[in-house]
Amino acid sequence: MKTALSGIQPTGNLHLGNYLGAIRNWICLQQTHRCIFGVMNLHAITALQDPKELEKNVLETVALYLACGLDPKKSTIFVQSHVPEHAELAWVLGTLTPLGWLNRMTQFKEKSVENENLGLYAYPVLMASDILLYHADLIPVGEDQKQHLELTRDIAGAFNRRFGVEYFKLPEPMILKDLKRIMSLQDGTKKMSKSDDSDLSRINLCDSPEEIVKKIKKAKTDSQNVIAYDQSRPEIFNLLNIFAAVSSKSAEQLAKEYETSGYGKFKSDLADSLVEKLRPIQENFWRFLEEKSHLRHVLDEGCKAARVIAQKTRKEVFEIVGLN
Repeated sequence: MKTALSGIQPTGNLHLGNYLGAIRNWICLQQTHRCIFGVMNLHAITALQDPKELEKNVLETVALYLACGLDPKKSTIFVQSHVPEHAELAWVLGTLTPLGWLNRMTQFKEKSVENENLGLYAYPVLMASDILLYHADLIPVGEDQKQHLELTRDIAGAFNRRFGVEYFKLPEPMILKDLKRIMSLQDGTKKMSKSDDSDLSRINLCDSPEEIVKKIKKAKTDSQNVIAYDQSRPEIFNLLNIFAAVSSKSAEQLAKEYETSGYGKFKSDLADSLVEKLRPIQENFWRFLEEKSHLRHVLDEGCKAARVIAQKTRKEVFEIVGLN
């Protein structure tokens, strides 16, 4: 059985893009793969975090994982900082990573404008460690992470060549068919993001029905009178993709159905569908959040399972490198 690995940073409310673009697909993967899903808090501190808020966000992220349908009996769910081998392997890999490779990383150039630090610069090496530590075969990735996965493959190859071993496998990207990127409600050319200054740009998984209706009502569209599934109209294209993802109809079918109904009717029905789709997730989330002892048990068990693999990799890597 192949191993799939992924994770999300605990930097606040998870949003619709996290669910539709990642977590919903993880739920399917856990039926066919050995799955390892992390709460990536070491990556989170490359940006300034309030310590108490970060701790709270970790538990809330785990609660949302479970509320969305991840099953700790089928998947390993862990917190990155609870497995120290992530940082240890990252150091070893960092000694093999040329600066030129890191200088090409576009995300550092984008994110370092207001936050230039070594951790952010070396973020891709830690990400490589996350993947290689578990000898993951497949990594579900979006377009914005493909460059980091390519670097992971380069680093794995550099390690194997440097020490004359075929130790690390080269992980493959898992490109999910028919998956549409979920974009900002205020700018259809930008990805929906937790870091966007405007809360109106995203649907948080824990938004109340009233907040969802308000955000969809205020979602940007355009001045055309006809609703059409047209990529050159990014805002309505995005809203149709969202509607299709939470309904049983395709975006093309929805565009035809609402072609002349006007944005008011279209947005009202979209909001209703979102409220109904998120209702069971929200009910489960609040229930899990009240059971903090259960969340900690899930993480304890996940940490034990993750470290069985991680400690073996660390031992073997240290032997290869000569650190024993």
